[in-house]
Amino acid sequence: MLVGASALLLLLNAGGPAAAAPGAGAAEPWSAAPAPPQGAPRAQARTFFYLEGAPGAVLRDSVALTNDGDAPRTLRLRGADAPGGDGGGRSAERDADGPDRGRDPGAWIAPARDTVEVPPHTRAEVPLNVTLPGGAVPGDHPAALVVDDGKRTERVRMQLRVSGPTLAALSVEDVSVRERPDGSARIGYTLVNRGNTVLRPRLAVGAEGLFGKLHRRPARTLPVELLPGRRLTRHERWPDPPAADLAEVRLTVTAAGGARDSATASYTAVPWVPLLGVLFVLAGGGLGWFARTRRRVPPRPPGNAGRGEAAPAPPSAPSSASAGPASGEAQPPPGPAPGIAPGARTPARRRDPHPPPAPASGAAT
Repeated sequence: MLVGASALLLLLNAGGPAAAAPGAGAAEPWSAAPAPPQGAPRAQARTFFYLEGAPGAVLRDSVALTNDGDAPRTLRLRGADAPGGDGGGRSAERDADGPDRGRDPGAWIAPARDTVEVPPHTRAEVPLNVTLPGGAVPGDHPAALVVDDGKRTERVRMQLRVSGPTLAALSVEDVSVRERPDGSARIGYTLVNRGNTVLRPRLAVGAEGLFGKLHRRPARTLPVELLPGRRLTRHERWPDPPAADLAEVRLTVTAAGGARDSATASYTAVPWVPLLGVLFVLAGGGLGWFARTRRRVPPRPPGNAGRGEAAPAPPSAPSSASAGPASGEAQPPPGPAPGIAPGARTPARRRDPHPPPAPASGAAT
């Protein structure tokens, strides 16, 4: 239920009709902010809403709409989700694997009046009700109250928290390193809030090469505010990557609540122009050596040898056993008879004392 049947408008004189300096307030003739505590001066107005409660609770607050102009202003109010999670106005994607947030927190916000007319030099306070769903996930649910007059829009931040166990979980993914035309390198990465609290990540960058450290950037707080279930892609500049090396780039992210993660990517730096020159010189030298060795190869014999067949063998010389000594050739000196050792004396031949009788002459044979 809304507080009261209608909006509670407190029309307060904002300094009377006294004119400000020329041009003052011309750029922003009206403003929207959380209403200051009861009886507190305007200077103590809050810059954002912070409301916390259990699932199913109804939280109440008020927004102060101030018209510093000389004419009445008609302002429209509505609830909305937080615009993003990087603190720089860019939109961060909702992670499909993150917590279930089917009921967006912008729908939980209900102003007492959707349209309010504020007289000149007057501040109007409009009550707000924020109803937390019974099945809301514990943790942070950033939202915003949007106020516009048809020409200009203001978003008042609302930090809504559902009571219960909280989890701080952060991951870094899709790390890549790309060389740039100016000689530097660009390190790309994606941060994912896998918990249920808003995170302000810290990032450290390091690179190791084959011969030691190449780059180191100490941990620093990034200018981002990563909402639960959101993912955000960012880039870091590496001003002096190596010209020739094989490097491993490591990113380490941390956040409050013990969230921590790291991821790596490889980077290969190859000096292509000098390398191609060396390869060209080596190829030319190899071709020259091959041509010189081809000129030194002796010609092959004609006939079958030229076709890969073996040449016929020359005729062999005759052996001494089958061929007699050639005429005119020196003969070896006579040697001892077979069976007699060299240098031994040969016995004299004995005469037969009874020689056979000689045949008679003229006898018939």
